[in-house]
Amino acid sequence: MPEKQKVLRILLADDHTTVRHGLKLLVDGEADMEVVAEAGNGTEALQKARDAKPDVVVMDISMPGMNGLAATRALKKEQPDAVIVTLTRHADDAYLQELLRAGASGYVLKRSAPTELLQAIRGAAAGGQYVDSTLTARVTAGFIGREKRAKKAASQLSEREEAVLRLIAAGYSNKEIAAQLELSVKTVETHKANAMRKLDLTGRIAIVKYAVLRGWLDNT
Repeated sequence: MPEKQKVLRILLADDHTTVRHGLKLLVDGEADMEVVAEAGNGTEALQKARDAKPDVVVMDISMPGMNGLAATRALKKEQPDAVIVTLTRHADDAYLQELLRAGASGYVLKRSAPTELLQAIRGAAAGGQYVDSTLTARVTAGFIGREKRAKKAASQLSEREEAVLRLIAAGYSNKEIAAQLELSVKTVETHKANAMRKLDLTGRIAIVKYAVLRGWLDNT
């Protein structure tokens, strides 16, 4: 007697009811998948994930309240083995890298063919990682290039300059950093300016993005 095929239990998290309906029809149309729960925002997705214990969570990024990135981080912290596939309109590789760092196993664009999402769900459920085929080559090349430039520039930073940037990225003010490092506020500002010049960074947002790229915020 042939072994019964395992059916993957899917949670859909998207704030648009029409989108969820279309996704449900797509998923339920596959012999090896079924939608067991739906959520309209990140907070609801967390609760439904606790209750339904799905095999895969398909998560949108842009949702009201808790967005998909925050929900992904929270769910992975709560359930480290949770399998999450991001389904989004955002093709910017910055979103991709942050979601993968947050623990997502897949990243698919809403504009892609339905087969991309189905492949991502199956691949993620099997323990793999799936990135939308339209992004793979560009993202890989761009990210490797940035990693090399970041590592080269980072080697030029002094220990103090790196320490200051790490604390800025973590959300501390110049005054708080000065107290932690036992420096004057003016010295902190000097280290910050020198580091930003070496790395060609402009503003706090750029510092945070650089910190994400370097993995400085992974344990914060």
